[in-house]
Amino acid sequence: MAADRRSSWLKGVLDLLVLSCLTGGESYGYEIAKALDGAGLGEIKGGTLYPVLNRLEQAGLVEAEFRAAERGPGRRYYRLTDPGRAHLAAESEAWSEFHRAVRTQLHAGGTAP
Repeated sequence: MAADRRSSWLKGVLDLLVLSCLTGGESYGYEIAKALDGAGLGEIKGGTLYPVLNRLEQAGLVEAEFRAAERGPGRRYYRLTDPGRAHLAAESEAWSEFHRAVRTQLHAGGTAP
């Protein structure tokens, strides 16, 4: 049950989390997945992550570039665009407001924040 709950919560915020992983510079899918896992969000599988990256690219929020590797398969590197940075800032604020509202309601309902 807890895994299902976390999965549902992630669906609403995964685009934002992926964008946040690109604030420090470009990255590729596996690195992004590792960063999210390392942040305590659990394993994000490729079948979930790559459609998000494709959607963000189609929306113009990220740019992607394929690079061949000396050994092994090439990688598609993603970087945040200026519209992506603006979207991340606006949506981060909206998420923070929503989070505060949820915490306020939980606290008012007798559940500790």
